[in-house]
Amino acid sequence: MELAAQRRPGALIRLGRRQHCWTLTVLADRIGCSPATVSRLERRTTIADLALVHRAAREVGVPGHVLMTSLAPPPATATRATRVTASQRDAEEDPMRRRTLLTATAAAGPAALLMSLDDALAGTPAPSGAGPLDGRLTGARALYDQGAHARLLAALPGLIADAHHAVASRRNLDQARLSAVYSLASAVLIKLGSYDRARLTADRARTWAEISGSLLAAAAAARELAIVLRHQDQHGAAQRLMSSATDGLEASGLRTEAAAAAYAQMLCTLAYTAARAGQRSEALAMTEEARRAARSLPQAAPPGRLFAISPAAVDLYAVGVHWALGDAGAALDAGKNLRPEQFPTAERKARLGTDMARAWWAWQRPEQTARALLDAYRASPGEVRDRPAIRRIVTELAEGHPRTSGVRELHTAVTQAI
Repeated sequence: MELAAQRRPGALIRLGRRQHCWTLTVLADRIGCSPATVSRLERRTTIADLALVHRAAREVGVPGHVLMTSLAPPPATATRATRVTASQRDAEEDPMRRRTLLTATAAAGPAALLMSLDDALAGTPAPSGAGPLDGRLTGARALYDQGAHARLLAALPGLIADAHHAVASRRNLDQARLSAVYSLASAVLIKLGSYDRARLTADRARTWAEISGSLLAAAAAARELAIVLRHQDQHGAAQRLMSSATDGLEASGLRTEAAAAAYAQMLCTLAYTAARAGQRSEALAMTEEARRAARSLPQAAPPGRLFAISPAAVDLYAVGVHWALGDAGAALDAGKNLRPEQFPTAERKARLGTDMARAWWAWQRPEQTARALLDAYRASPGEVRDRPAIRRIVTELAEGHPRTSGVRELHTAVTQAI
């Protein structure tokens, strides 16, 4: 327990290995790595491979709640003093500050809010006492559905703090709720293009989902991590992760509508991941399987459902799949009958506009591209303003087609909002 309190998971693994009287080689063989890797794992305080830590800890018998204590950020202490930087060079040379500055430049999220989230991820803040977590988590998800990314970023540090405080109960529900908070954080960071932060939060979501035993929380966390891996051009790893999580859901029997919705959503993400990897037949097959899985689902998901997928949402994924495969014509055909009223949230309504805009842009139709992006902006400004890939299309439209109908209005709206 002392090692756990000191946040030394590697030392815990070494303690367990020695208790078994195993050499480095014995443990390495049992978890599928080299003795040198085990040695580094035991000596380091920073975690490079969370999955390997879990395998090693299970193998040597470290209790789950003890491991989680060792992996958690340190609790809040006294407020840190503000450090006055001697020069801009000093600020740029500080690794944490450099990463913050670079990511804040790349992402549309306000830099101060991203820095506050960095602080919450580096060391859990003291509990805010702002009220019941369930209602606040529902409200945070509503902000995501509205595309209100800045407001969600502002709410996340308090949510993380209070959710961490709640897991002291060791109840599975509280652990699953903390996983959900981290999954939501990962989702919004992906929107902003802040992939390093998103990978960190997705890893933590997976850790707490595993401890909770919740299959749905584990699926949500695996999905966010796979999306991050895809953005980091690790398509193979993303596909393996998604395939494993999807197989786990299917093996559960899909006895509830919530599980069936999760399965359909995972198939959609798997299809898009395969498309981004250029695997045409796999992507199209997964899309059709997702359609079959979604047939029994309601057109509008019940409030609060973790995977709010619907038949129309699967068809929207098909637009993205065809676009990712380089077939803009098929993408436009897949989306031609979709209408904003089929989607219950502003985020999904805007996503219809941005996905169709990408297809129109690939089809070299600037006027239709601008029109689709204006529709998306009216539904949810953040979905156009905050996503780097979509902002890039707005910029290219303004530079290459400034006199095209709708382009000036779109560019003015997006740049003034920033």
